[in-house]
Amino acid sequence: MDKKTEEFYQRLKEELINSTIWPSEYLFKFIVPTDMDKIQIIETSFDGMGAVIETNQSKTGKYTSVSINVTMKSAQSVIDKYLELTTVEGIISL
Repeated sequence: MDKKTEEFYQRLKEELINSTIWPSEYLFKFIVPTDMDKIQIIETSFDGMGAVIETNQSKTGKYTSVSINVTMKSAQSVIDKYLELTTVEGIISL
């Protein structure tokens, strides 16, 4: 992980710690090229967590937004989930 990315996740973690009482619901939002395999990887990573997942395809169908509302245990668990999903090619975390 490069220094800029590392600093981003550190700032996010600090912000989450200071603004949230854990465990708490967290809304993950991703944009990914429309590819059922990629969408499935994202959805599968939240299996067994009681996540509510919504997907919406862009007007052109080229991209799909994936919104996941799930209870997370801590700020670090949120960061860990983002890092886990960085392996999905073309994913954009919002």
